Amino acid sequence: MNASQIYIVVTIVVLVIVAILLFAVTKNKGALGIHPLTGLAFAFILSGLLFVNNQTLGYGLMGIGVMIAVIDMLKRSKPK
Repeated sequence: MNASQIYIVVTIVVLVIVAILLFAVTKNKGALGIHPLTGLAFAFILSGLLFVNNQTLGYGLMGIGVMIAVIDMLKRSKPK
């Protein structure tokens, strides 16, 4: 494994640990639960990291994930 592959593996492991802790720590599911758009953005970013060898596909998937995350943040910030 070269340095970039090790970096990708470490990043994925850290993201999975954060997701597991988020699910395990939250007692009130409504307060800190992951919304569907957030999960979709997370999945696109992870898949972009997995396809790093094909730069066009990898960066495209990460870009889609970031756009979905921004849309989710804008939807959540609007007053109801």
